[in-house]
Amino acid sequence: MNDDQLLRYSRQIMLPGLDVAGQEKLLAANVLIIGAGGLGCPAAMYLASAGIGQITIADDDVVDLSNLQRQIAHHTSSLGLSKAASLKETLLQLNPEITVTAVAQRLQDETLSAEINKTDVVVDCSDNLGTRLEINQYCRQHKVPLVSGAAIRMEAQLSVFDHRLPESPCYQCLYDEDSKLSLSCSESGVIAPLVGIIGSMQALEVIKLVCGIGESVCGRLLLLDAATMQWQEIRLEKNQQCSLCS
Repeated sequence: MNDDQLLRYSRQIMLPGLDVAGQEKLLAANVLIIGAGGLGCPAAMYLASAGIGQITIADDDVVDLSNLQRQIAHHTSSLGLSKAASLKETLLQLNPEITVTAVAQRLQDETLSAEINKTDVVVDCSDNLGTRLEINQYCRQHKVPLVSGAAIRMEAQLSVFDHRLPESPCYQCLYDEDSKLSLSCSESGVIAPLVGIIGSMQALEVIKLVCGIGESVCGRLLLLDAATMQWQEIRLEKNQQCSLCS
């Protein structure tokens, strides 16, 4: 690292568990963020600020006026632009030293598999069950850790599925193809700061996984009721009936 980098990341480098070695791991890391909306914006902004060296953002949507209430990386001047491109611009303003790739399309099938295969951690900020299951499938196949977050109305959840570990459950252990998860923010609404809380926590889990510090939430599902600000924690184990990983 040069002198500017040592100064930029000095408050992280001070941490005994992270130090210079941990910061160098962040600078060498490649992270894929799927979804540039309410969760993807804060997750990506904190990861860029923390010095993740290569960030790929995938989203096929464009910025709409209704997004600006919670998708904090986009601006009024971004209306009509690709969300992936808009988020890329914000990240490079925060940290011009990193490399950001904007993919303005929905990653599916072989394209999704190829992107996951070349990354260190995947951050799932998508908004539909089909995409989440497909992301989980390829993360499992390529043994890539998956940081999963979701938020709707005033409820949210967070978990990590560390597919490098044989004992880790997968997302499909929790929700399978028959799960009735069809609600979306456009139909049910969401309180703005809630996605900021969960997106920031997703970024934190990525940093911990890359640096090998702390304890990830793998094997645990964190549930937040923002109306009462109460957290619940549910222990997750591999579902013996899971068609993907059992």
